[in-house]
Amino acid sequence: MEDLIEFIKPDFSFADERGYLHQLCRDGWKQVNVSFSKAGVFRGGHYHKQNREAFFIIDGEIEIELKKEGKTEKVVVKSGDFFILQPFALHSFNFKKDTLMVALYDHGVENADGTKDIFTAE
Repeated sequence: MEDLIEFIKPDFSFADERGYLHQLCRDGWKQVNVSFSKAGVFRGGHYHKQNREAFFIIDGEIEIELKKEGKTEKVVVKSGDFFILQPFALHSFNFKKDTLMVALYDHGVENADGTKDIFTAE
């Protein structure tokens, strides 16, 4: 499963009685998105040829189905999980709970020529 999903840790985390801070990264990511999906929603069904895509789950739970080179894996991620999906890993998200997350792309989805690095299964 490691070639489909890699769990990582924030660069820095701090917590005290006031709350917490997670520094997800200092560099290496070109595009950063924050998204919210309601429980029961399905998203994805695509892959990226150029981008590594990292996700930090702020709150919620997702069942992810991953496919690459004949391998299929399902994994459940939840609040606090931080992971990377590699290029060509077809990913589909089934949101089990309302979910707030951060998505990071190392190159960005939009290409200079106007095309996008998003491809569906053939």
